Amino acid sequence: MKILLLGGTRFLGRYLARAAIEKGHEVTLFNRGSDPYVFPEIEQLKGDRDGDLEMLKGRQWDAVIDTSGSIPRTVSKSCRLLHQVKHYTYISSISVYSDPTEPGVDDNGEVHTLNDDKAEEIIRGTAGPIYGEYYGPLKSLSEKAAEKELPGKVLSIRAGQIVGPYDYTDRFVYWLKRIAEGGEILSPGRPGRPIQVIDARDLAQWINQMIEKGMAGTYNAVGPDYTLTMGQLLEGCKQVTGSNADFTWVSEKFLDDNKVEPWGEMPLWIPEEFPFPG
Repeated sequence: MKILLLGGTRFLGRYLARAAIEKGHEVTLFNRGSDPYVFPEIEQLKGDRDGDLEMLKGRQWDAVIDTSGSIPRTVSKSCRLLHQVKHYTYISSISVYSDPTEPGVDDNGEVHTLNDDKAEEIIRGTAGPIYGEYYGPLKSLSEKAAEKELPGKVLSIRAGQIVGPYDYTDRFVYWLKRIAEGGEILSPGRPGRPIQVIDARDLAQWINQMIEKGMAGTYNAVGPDYTLTMGQLLEGCKQVTGSNADFTWVSEKFLDDNKVEPWGEMPLWIPEEFPFPG
């Protein structure tokens, strides 16, 4: 199978490319060329999907994997140009759901809506940063844009918290680094608080299987397939780093009283009760 990957040198994209290569597929990467030393053995096309798609014109692939689309207009443009493909995978996010506080939202849950004019305001920076409160709405609109251009061919993956090597965020990596340092470690909430993370390598393997089967539609992609607790996660970090860490669990009220911001200042902590029970 000939696969075009829009992106492919950072986090999940790197594993998607690797999984496809290992399966024997012919993989082409299209990106801005910021990291040309990743996968030097395969074809790499340089361009900017927001205005420079010349390198893709006249080419044909069996499948496309879009890891970098967060602007509806550019997703539409890519889909129109690549309309002959049999399958288009769009990497979305569970942030598309309009009410993430509801426990157990499935892939039929209500998603954010956004009109095109508002989307353009956001993209131009006049309504706030893209990767702020508008990230989910723009992803939702991008899903719709892909399906409109390629009806019945789109596989939308609404991923949860992705972790693993090459993770460029500090959400999961913070805990590995801090626990490796050892000593007393402030730990948020209760040890039995459930948490979901999914390894980028597992996700990439599964997505490649879905592409090979020609599966379309929308899927939440979270993990693991059992109840993982924050206590188990931190103990796992302690075990793999050989640390002498000692965990001091503090209540959510204590964190709130001391004005600790969930998620941003205390990675992987979202209050179990109000305002985010789900």
